[in-house]
Amino acid sequence: MRRAIAALLALTATPAFAQEREYCPERPGLDTPACIVDKGHVSVETGVVDWTLDRQPDSRTDTILIGDTIVRVGVSDTLEARVGWTPYGHQRVRDRQSGAIDRVGQSGDVSLGIKASLMNPDGSGLSIAALPYVTLPVGGSQIGARVAGAGLLIPVSYDLSDTIQVAATPEIDAQPDGERSGRHLRYGTAAGLIFALGKTVSLATEAQVIRDDDPDDRSTQALASLAIAWQPADDWQLDLSGIAGLNSSAPDVEVSAGVARRF
Repeated sequence: MRRAIAALLALTATPAFAQEREYCPERPGLDTPACIVDKGHVSVETGVVDWTLDRQPDSRTDTILIGDTIVRVGVSDTLEARVGWTPYGHQRVRDRQSGAIDRVGQSGDVSLGIKASLMNPDGSGLSIAALPYVTLPVGGSQIGARVAGAGLLIPVSYDLSDTIQVAATPEIDAQPDGERSGRHLRYGTAAGLIFALGKTVSLATEAQVIRDDDPDDRSTQALASLAIAWQPADDWQLDLSGIAGLNSSAPDVEVSAGVARRF
């Protein structure tokens, strides 16, 4: 009898293990994937280093973020909770006329959000999710935003074939003002193609257009990115990405390297 019960438990446990979803971190790239972290699992995704260069007619700004991290927790089969934080950021601004340099090192703001799957939480086929979030102004005045913000993303993906996926992430935000203590409308979308180059390597080519209605500096940013990710094991990923600004309102370039781990 004991052997029969043990055999039955083994048979029922095997399918549950086989149904564990493929690991799909949100790093790297401009799009946000629609997949949800498995219930009971935690995904820790960290930008080990991120450098952004923004050259304007009167200044050059270099921003380096260290350890920019998001933690995603699978709450149910279709819902995950998430928290993000930048522990350290360094910003260097050089006045191109006088040569004067200002430097500051600070922590960043905290973001809180929930991603709910509306279709196919594993990211297969046509997958859709809703991601509302808020930002809490706990960071410094240069790396952080100084006032609270909020927004909504709608990640969407569709498998064109076994090796090609198309993705899009429209969003609308209540973005903190750059020079005031209020908020303004910010909206746009990212879209791109993700190519599976084998069982462990993927390549993403994406573009993004964002309209920012800041009362003191209204602008439209256009960006393009190329990102590569390598998963040497089922629960690990290493990644590298580059983002280029396509117009004068966007930062010139951003380069990031990161790691993701599922527990």
